Amino acid sequence: MPTIRELAEVCKSKNAGPFELTIDAVFADRETFDKVKATGIFTEKLFADLYGVTAEEVLLTVYEPGLAFKATLPRLTSAGDIGDTDVYGAQQHGPLLEVEIPI
Repeated sequence: MPTIRELAEVCKSKNAGPFELTIDAVFADRETFDKVKATGIFTEKLFADLYGVTAEEVLLTVYEPGLAFKATLPRLTSAGDIGDTDVYGAQQHGPLLEVEIPI
């Protein structure tokens, strides 16, 4: 099965303030986006499992005009706090890259 790394044109993360993180997966064309969307793989539970939060804490947005999925979730360590290894949240999309898409 292909992974998100292989199918998404862009997969990135960034801070959404010091206490939240936003992760985006953007697809290059409508056909690929629609195939991925039809699998139902992008869920609050997926992000909860990958990032150690509860599904209720995840805000998942499907942005059709941008061919994108966006998840906002709490950071486990606040940006800049002791123990934070990624103050900008720019490297947090890594676990999502290896998720397999059943298409």
